[in-house]
Amino acid sequence: MSSGASQPAGGPPQMSGPPYLPNQAQLGGRPTVDVDVPISAVLLAIFIGLAVVHMTILQRNNKRNHKFLFSGMLFGLSMARTSALTMRIVWACRPTNVQIAIAANILTQAGVIILFIANLFFAQRILRAYHPSFGWHNTTRYVFRFLVASVLACLIMVITCTVHSFYTLDLNARRMDRDVQLFAGTFFALLAFIPAPVVLIASLTPRRDSRPVEKFGQGRFRSKVALLLFTSLLLTLGAGFRIGVNFDLRPANAPAWFHHKAAYYTLNFGIEIIVSALYAAVRFDRRFHVPNGAKGPGDYRQGGLHIATEEEAFGPDASVDTIRATPSQEEWERQAKKEVGSDDSGLMTNPTTKEGGRVTNADMV
Repeated sequence: MSSGASQPAGGPPQMSGPPYLPNQAQLGGRPTVDVDVPISAVLLAIFIGLAVVHMTILQRNNKRNHKFLFSGMLFGLSMARTSALTMRIVWACRPTNVQIAIAANILTQAGVIILFIANLFFAQRILRAYHPSFGWHNTTRYVFRFLVASVLACLIMVITCTVHSFYTLDLNARRMDRDVQLFAGTFFALLAFIPAPVVLIASLTPRRDSRPVEKFGQGRFRSKVALLLFTSLLLTLGAGFRIGVNFDLRPANAPAWFHHKAAYYTLNFGIEIIVSALYAAVRFDRRFHVPNGAKGPGDYRQGGLHIATEEEAFGPDASVDTIRATPSQEEWERQAKKEVGSDDSGLMTNPTTKEGGRVTNADMV
């Protein structure tokens, strides 16, 4: 918004633009110093704390070669929310700057999809555990990949249309921008909900030949299902509320109850704090971890257990035929009897031989 903007009583400020502030009511309204700055500051501190927690978990896991990139994704979510809240505070202090308003809106819309994608991968892992043949099938794999790619495509469309809507007064162009935003918002709400029916149907559908579940990670498997159901439904509530608000257009000077700041902060940042903190508290990095290199049915049964090879256990010079072994008493006696029968001197010799300073079992019966 230009610095020379004026605000008539009861209406939105008049602008010489571009960019132009939308003339429709927005969820959360325009931020103010008295209300939005204290709330945003508290939420900002919470997200910074969550960022520290998830990054600490990620670094500790990396040191133990425990690969779980979702901790890094939730760290990214916390940083995105930190940026969004910072921009909202700046917007409250500089209400005539439309560029800041654009940045705040984009950052608010972009962060939550990280949780959608994470839950989608967790649902895929649970599906593969219950029904390996179906879960690992190429068709199923491509469907999940298509959903992830669609998320990124929709995000790009939303950002493009959001920015464009601030720079045009053409009603037809704004209508098309809004149509794209509504489509993407509806898709995000559907994506947030998809993990719930996937894990519910997977857990209730009888398994082929009554095969046991290919469990992975730590903790009870039903706890994983319950956790994913809860977070998916909670995220669906937030996404559904946001798209519902966007479908109901109201003038900027006559907002409805659902445009209130309480709804904005609770159903945007509040839900994300609950999900992010819950995942950290229950150590989702352990519960949803799968063995490295899992590529097909049966791989989850390893449970992340790594059996050391002889080279890893005894060093690079060790091999199958050079492992130091202590023969059992029965082997000593059996070898001794053979040598007594074949050696006229009757002297018992050590049944093992040395080659290059190593004890071998090649001659042992």
